Amino acid sequence: MSHNEHGKEIIISLKNVGKSFEGRRIINDVSLDVYCGETFVIMGCSGSGKSTLLRLMNGIIKPDKGVVSIKGKDITRLSVEGLDEVRKSFGMLFQYSALLDSLRVEENVSLPLKEHTKLDENIIRIIVKMKLSLVGMRGFEEYYPAQISGGMRKRVGLARAIALDPDIVFYDEPTSGLDPVVGGVTDKLIRDLSTKLLITSVVVTHNMQSVFKIADRIAMIHKGEVIEVGTSDQIRNSQNPYIQQFIHGSPAGPIDFFTEDAGVTEGLGL
Repeated sequence: MSHNEHGKEIIISLKNVGKSFEGRRIINDVSLDVYCGETFVIMGCSGSGKSTLLRLMNGIIKPDKGVVSIKGKDITRLSVEGLDEVRKSFGMLFQYSALLDSLRVEENVSLPLKEHTKLDENIIRIIVKMKLSLVGMRGFEEYYPAQISGGMRKRVGLARAIALDPDIVFYDEPTSGLDPVVGGVTDKLIRDLSTKLLITSVVVTHNMQSVFKIADRIAMIHKGEVIEVGTSDQIRNSQNPYIQQFIHGSPAGPIDFFTEDAGVTEGLGL
């Protein structure tokens, strides 16, 4: 892996990345680096392109232009088999957990282990219990997703995301739909897992309470462009009027929610 000018190891790198859907430019010439072991937050209004940026990072979609590298490998040039191999090094927590309702908690968490390893069933069962313990869900192995709360489903989804001991975990709106207390527990869990397991975390969110609790660095995206990247303190004290309006949730400012960001990519699921 390459390093930046300060010697920090770069685990994810985007260079001049662009992506359009149905003739709309969703991501416009984005370049940024994510450092090994940090919690990197991508924030922005609904429809700003932040979820699209996450999908470009993890290879779910390919850019129209530019380069996306993970651990030094340009994933835009990899074959399907090559990309599948790289994907073993990261996990994904989806916005709505994406658990299979017909499978018990234990079966949901064991899916990546059964798909990508040849481990004995007894070993898999032990690993699943360990991962559930890390997220505070030990003892719920026999439950079905419909029998547990939304916050608990998020934690089971996280246990599944870390089942293969990934180097990177991608989070898409991890506190969406959760009450403030459960959201706070989820934020703490993200930080604790990053520290205990030395995981690099990339988090997409518009929840400002979460942003400043978990982030080492933050990127603000507006209309498909990254307008600023910095530490929590740098972003909090930024003089950029777009960032200050977003942080404080003010209706007055350069972001016009009626004509600009709101809903631009919502219909496309981006």
